[in-house]
Amino acid sequence: MPNLRISEAAALLGVSDDTVRRWVEQGRLPSVQGGGRMAIDGRELASFAQQLAESPEPGATTAASARNRMRGIVTRVLKDGVMAQVEMQAGPFRVVSLMSREAADELGLEPGVVAVASIKSTHVVVEIPEA
Repeated sequence: MPNLRISEAAALLGVSDDTVRRWVEQGRLPSVQGGGRMAIDGRELASFAQQLAESPEPGATTAASARNRMRGIVTRVLKDGVMAQVEMQAGPFRVVSLMSREAADELGLEPGVVAVASIKSTHVVVEIPEA
């Protein structure tokens, strides 16, 4: 499972690098040493992203901008013989995609993997971003 840089974790959670560092210092988000620098385990980040999303604050909205490509982290994958249900956390948004099991296997989708959800109407396509 890949370790993510602090900046990558922050971008996936929709917060600043400093916020992620504070969460690590406070013990809210476990870190690992990767290549001589602090990093976050992908599975730990996926779990943490789910916890953050469980009680989002709605806040007031004055304007909205729909985006059709959302970078996030896979939090859950359920597979049967033919189909797979892939859940992602993209900032405060939970995205769920139904796809063939073969597609999920070929993409290597599992909790902790960074992916991009492309959303068009009622269809969600999950892609793996370039490293």
